[in-house]
Amino acid sequence: MEATISLTVDGTERTLSVDTRTTLLDALRERLGETSPKKGCDHGQCGSCTVLLDGRRHLTCLALAVAYDGAEVVTASGLAGDDLHPVQQAFLDHDGYQCGYCTPGQVCSAVGVVDEAKQGHPSHVTDDLEADPELSDDEIRERMSGNLCRCGAYPGILAAVREVAHS
Repeated sequence: MEATISLTVDGTERTLSVDTRTTLLDALRERLGETSPKKGCDHGQCGSCTVLLDGRRHLTCLALAVAYDGAEVVTASGLAGDDLHPVQQAFLDHDGYQCGYCTPGQVCSAVGVVDEAKQGHPSHVTDDLEADPELSDDEIRERMSGNLCRCGAYPGILAAVREVAHS
């Protein structure tokens, strides 16, 4: 069964017809040509497909496109304006990438992590659930744990998120 949906992707409204079983990841990549979100595991375990969906980080391989009709999707490519987003710049400054395959998902997740902490959302390792969580290295590791890097660029990723979180 086909359905027509509208998505605002990186600031541009797009309308497309999709099979109701199509994931948001496949709609973005195969139907709209958005290659920033990557297909890694296709089971929600690696984080390569992470985007900001209506302002929150989300795994697109687990989301059906029809469930997000009217949603705003921001990919790592859409974060930058005339200059790089501070998280993108921090990834460059701290070598938070190697092969680069996971980088778009890592960047979107990092943007989400910093925003969630600013909004006071606790994580599993947050000491005081009443206080605004301080993004310590343990907090950052916990919050970024859904994004895997096969190359092992974790020290640079941690340093990049730490820099942005404390700026």
